[in-house]
Amino acid sequence: MREIRYDRADGVATVTIDRPEKRGAMTYAMLGEFGEAVARAGADPDVRVLLVTGVPGSFCSGIDLADLAGRSPDERGRPGGDGGPTDERGGRIPLLVGCPKPVVAAVDGMAVGMGAEFATQADLRIVSDRARFRWNFVHRGLVSDTGAGTWLLPRQIGLGPALRLLYTGEDLGAREALALGFATAVVTPEELPAAAAELAARIAASSPFAVARTKQLALDGLARDLPEHVRATGAALAECFASADHAEGVAAFLERRPAQFTGR
Repeated sequence: MREIRYDRADGVATVTIDRPEKRGAMTYAMLGEFGEAVARAGADPDVRVLLVTGVPGSFCSGIDLADLAGRSPDERGRPGGDGGPTDERGGRIPLLVGCPKPVVAAVDGMAVGMGAEFATQADLRIVSDRARFRWNFVHRGLVSDTGAGTWLLPRQIGLGPALRLLYTGEDLGAREALALGFATAVVTPEELPAAAAELAARIAASSPFAVARTKQLALDGLARDLPEHVRATGAALAECFASADHAEGVAAFLERRPAQFTGR
């Protein structure tokens, strides 16, 4: 059985980390498959949302240290940064951040190290009440390996709370994650699959044309000044006005029916 599973239904691609005996710890081979699955979802015009999850009680407990031990320092530095797209200057973008589709992480269990990074890279996180996040890189003499912990996390929960978690490697529990805004919702483990599917379906019902541009604007806006961001918004808005999705959205409103967006 494959340890990285890919499924697609109703506009939602689901990538499942299926290695419960190791709590989802990633080998280098698994990371390669994971990156391929994310790229597949990003390139598929029939995919509107990417859902990343594990099997019940498991998400991702980081890199498999047994697999890491035999690697050279150069190889060890690659797992967190490889697999994602590059920007116009050739720099690596974290894998899930670079996915053009909205990314939802459904977390049931431990998200440690790279697992916490993957959760941070997702656009939204829905978690079970037994979910735990641990950026424990300092306990291994490392920094946050994809850059998400040190770049995205302070923006998501505030600099002070982020530095506390990064400096100490302590766990962030489900309820505190919700209180800090890191988690969208906390449900029971039994409710998690349906809750994640329902959130993904609600996003999938929106205009893919507009959603893709909304994600790009929001992420680019983290590093732009306001006038530059307003100019980029104007350009994206002009594209939207000329799109079939905008015409459909207006027609659906006037005709009082659900919109049938095509992403064009």
